[in-house]
Amino acid sequence: MSDVVSALRGAKYEGFCKVEEAGLVGMVTLRGDLASKTLAAAVKAATGADMPDICGILAGEKGKVAWMSPDELLLMVDHGAAEQVVSDLSEALSGEHALAVNVSDARAVFHVSGDGAREVVAKLSPADMAALEPGTLRRSRVAQVPAAFHMDEDGMIELVCFRSVATYVFGLLENAARPGSEVGYLT
Repeated sequence: MSDVVSALRGAKYEGFCKVEEAGLVGMVTLRGDLASKTLAAAVKAATGADMPDICGILAGEKGKVAWMSPDELLLMVDHGAAEQVVSDLSEALSGEHALAVNVSDARAVFHVSGDGAREVVAKLSPADMAALEPGTLRRSRVAQVPAAFHMDEDGMIELVCFRSVATYVFGLLENAARPGSEVGYLT
């Protein structure tokens, strides 16, 4: 059996802000009726977090839950716990029209931190980075690939993309963070 590794094995770049691959992150896509009390209880059990508002992301003691669409959530948990989370959700939602799938190994996660983090992502995405507040998630594009991102209370931006484009996205972020390329509009 092969070892589980992240897409870029912890790649890092330090420019006018820091760009780094987050490593292994457990991710579970959950589709279902987001108004269901049963689904909300299952999400709370899995992450410790309440249900997020539209375009929201909340953290609990065991993980995060992000609103992705009117019938879809993304749960971010410990990588080693993802299979058990899927099993627990499937059991808890057995009477519901719902689907839980472990998508951990199909995704890559990057952290962009420092004073220029908003500016780095703004160079690559049409999303209004000046309006991005902690607890808000955006599904958009980074150059020509789909991505989702949010900002924590400290201003660090966590960006999720498909693993198949991880090298491309890291290169984009690295280039956007190069010293001397600052625009200064969002800092």
